[in-house]
Amino acid sequence: MATKKVTVTIPEDLLDEIRAKAAERGLSAYVAEALRSQRDRDRLRELADWLQEEHGPLAEDERAAALGELEELDAEHERRRAAGTRSSGEAA
Repeated sequence: MATKKVTVTIPEDLLDEIRAKAAERGLSAYVAEALRSQRDRDRLRELADWLQEEHGPLAEDERAAALGELEELDAEHERRRAAGTRSSGEAA
């Protein structure tokens, strides 16, 4: 995959936290993952806005059910991320 070097300005305290968190995979990989995640959230927000325009707002029970499913997905992703981190750490 092609890459391009860019310059960004980040608050020093945030950068320190990110560097500590991203130590194994590297700052660039961590930032790229964060940017992809934000891009995906932006796209989902655009889709949600469009769906609401087309079909009207969600009922409260529909919203609560959707949020519950998102929480379950987030928990599963976190479990998989933790398992992947342990596995790669064990192999090293």
